[in-house]
Amino acid sequence: MSQISEEAIRDVVTEVLSRLQSTSGAPAAPAIHTRPGRHGVFDDADTAIAAARGGFEQLRAKGWAARTRIVEIVKQMCVDNAQRWGDIEYNETKIGRHAHKPAKLQGVKNVLGTEYLMPYGMSGDLGITMDEAAPWGVIAAITPLTHSIPTIAGNIVNMVAAGNAIVCNPHPGGAGCAALAIDEINEAIKAELGISNLICTIEKPSLDSFDALCKSPDVDLLCITGGPGVVDAAMKVGKRAVCAGPGNPPVVVDDCSALDFDRVARDIITGGGFDNNLLCIGEKQIFAVGPSYQLTLDALKRQGAVVLNSQQLEAIKKEVFSYKDGVGCRKAILNRKFVGANPHELAAVAGLNIDPKVEMLIAETGEDDVFVQEEQMMPLLPIVRANCFQDALRMAKKSEHGDKHSAMIHTMNVAKMTEMGRLMDTTIFVKNGPCTAGLGMGGEGFISYSIATTTGEGITTPRTFTRFRRCTLVNDLNIIA
Repeated sequence: MSQISEEAIRDVVTEVLSRLQSTSGAPAAPAIHTRPGRHGVFDDADTAIAAARGGFEQLRAKGWAARTRIVEIVKQMCVDNAQRWGDIEYNETKIGRHAHKPAKLQGVKNVLGTEYLMPYGMSGDLGITMDEAAPWGVIAAITPLTHSIPTIAGNIVNMVAAGNAIVCNPHPGGAGCAALAIDEINEAIKAELGISNLICTIEKPSLDSFDALCKSPDVDLLCITGGPGVVDAAMKVGKRAVCAGPGNPPVVVDDCSALDFDRVARDIITGGGFDNNLLCIGEKQIFAVGPSYQLTLDALKRQGAVVLNSQQLEAIKKEVFSYKDGVGCRKAILNRKFVGANPHELAAVAGLNIDPKVEMLIAETGEDDVFVQEEQMMPLLPIVRANCFQDALRMAKKSEHGDKHSAMIHTMNVAKMTEMGRLMDTTIFVKNGPCTAGLGMGGEGFISYSIATTTGEGITTPRTFTRFRRCTLVNDLNIIA
């Protein structure tokens, strides 16, 4: 007997379900409309949730093929609109490096789609069992200011591939560009597949709309990409949440004569300087062992980084950080004005005039410096001298604060790679490359803009946004003699 492919089985099942729904009243587009040019954009959470529920029912009726096609549409739109959407996002948010915005949107083409959701089948004397990944329904996605459209688009690919509809509560500072992209994506989906309001958003997101999304019985799953405050709030709701929390990724440079220090420097600038260090995975502090300290510093200068003196660093600190007393500690407060600022803008605070093309500032500091211990998301990396490899690991572990997010190492010693990987226990660990290699940019693998470190799902995929169901047929069903 010839073997039937899984794809062929899916096509048959989808066709049968489609016919059944067409004869038994398939869900029509809901009678919820937004004003022209604002498809999927709503004034309040309840209306957005109701619209997304209708979008989910329409997607469910259209089946697997519709999911696959929507993924293709969104990926192509991100490529085609990378420059325009990137410009719009930068002009609204005013953070990050303008020239890098299109690259983040083009990266959406490497987000996983329906191909990642193959079922697992079992056949034996007692019958046949199939484990499949089923959708949750409506997902509330909280998205950050740092990567507004890329995070939303990446979430759409993963979540719609898994069969879900989405309601976004974007950061208020990026709500305009989010609404624009969601409107255009919805229109493209409707034009080709007839599905309305598959992706919805709140036009003026707030803490109230966030609270309403979290508590709504019609929201089945939460996906949080943001800081510790919003993650903590979501996890207290009592609903399943996929949470991408904070990180403060260190990079260790080993005392290793076989290293190409110019390559090490290029990797650090590539990763830590991308979009002015807004990436959560980006190199945030450098620990260099013994002689590698000066070799790394010299190489960073050759590769175009500007090294600040102690007075210049102190001048920047006074503007970037303020402090308040907490319980048993003094807490640093980051001035959000400087998040994602360009290097020449930070340098100007210290009275230093540098070329706007410079991608990275470097400062020599001690291990307890505020730039080492705080996730500052600026293209100013502190470099700390370590007496030995064990000293570098101790400082790296301390600075990462147990967030288990990301870490990097440059060494030719495999045993040291293993030792650091085990100690740090991070979701992403990159050896001899920029942080971006951990998301398939310069390394093998795939990308996602939601890295669920807090709740442990890791780099999110379509499977992250599914629940597993088992279907079993019992008795003499095995056709193999």
